[in-house]
Amino acid sequence: MISSLTGFSQAPATGGTLSSTDSAGYFLQKGLEEKKIGRRSESLKNFEKANKYDNSNKIILNELAGAYYDLRKFNQAKDTYKKLNELGDGSAGVYKQLMNLSVNLRQQEDVILYANKVKQADPNERISFFIGKVQYERDNYGDAIKALSEAMKEDPLNAEAPYMIARSYADMQNYKQAIPFFQKAITLDPAKPNWIYELALIYYAIHDDKNALKYMLEAAEKGYKKDNDYLENLGVAYLNAGDLDKGVEILGEILKRKPSDMNILNMVAEAYYYKGRYPQAIDYWDKILVYDKENASALYMIGMCYQKKGEKEKGQYLCDKAIQMDPSLAALKQKKQMPGGGL
Repeated sequence: MISSLTGFSQAPATGGTLSSTDSAGYFLQKGLEEKKIGRRSESLKNFEKANKYDNSNKIILNELAGAYYDLRKFNQAKDTYKKLNELGDGSAGVYKQLMNLSVNLRQQEDVILYANKVKQADPNERISFFIGKVQYERDNYGDAIKALSEAMKEDPLNAEAPYMIARSYADMQNYKQAIPFFQKAITLDPAKPNWIYELALIYYAIHDDKNALKYMLEAAEKGYKKDNDYLENLGVAYLNAGDLDKGVEILGEILKRKPSDMNILNMVAEAYYYKGRYPQAIDYWDKILVYDKENASALYMIGMCYQKKGEKEKGQYLCDKAIQMDPSLAALKQKKQMPGGGL
């Protein structure tokens, strides 16, 4: 109650004259009452009125800052906590609020500034995660990994720390170093399908086809959106893992939505070609020629299919015709004729 707050009194009797201190106390009391019943906007109005009568009282400023924060008025909250600090409140609590507000306002320099002040005020406070996150966002991966490794010690259950370490290594294309940190993050927070999918792509990048497929499927099970990009990567993962029919089936789902997607058509054609299923490969390269009659590469590969099928003359004719359209394809022919060469 207000009567217990030093320097303030109850509201005066009707007709009385309010001093600045009494007025500040009166509106502080009203603000506390509104806060107690959950009327945050009303409590803020009263704290602002109290502050107008006494703008150097730490009790009012603390309540006002908290009210601004609760209503996501972050700039006002930060200015109020800074005023508290200027009045001599150098507590870890005030610095922590300033650090959190700097995070919300994306003011990176201030995040580091106030994180260090928190640590100075209370050496037991855990601030490494905040510094590590800023360094990661700045692409300072070495400093990020150092700070986030410390954050993992400070809070072993914080999944974000190993995740950002994993991303740091991945952004440096150090994929093998990234894997154990992705796995650690997923173990701590298994309900993040996008993390699982990112791990799948890491395995894809290092040609670990079995694990790439495993984690792509797991990501979908956990709710990752099965959009065209996902289906394309999943289809390729099946192809790379040796499951031609499943891979083609999934890529076929994309072609129902995007029937003239040249990349997918060519991918399916190549998959059939390298599995020796030449009639199916021809069908898909023919579809490319329907959309692009001048596609010399597709024509050349159709010629190769016929040669593989034993129809040498027809196949050679088509390959030569393709080379006339695009002379650079002659290099493929020369490679085929070299010892050990061939498609």
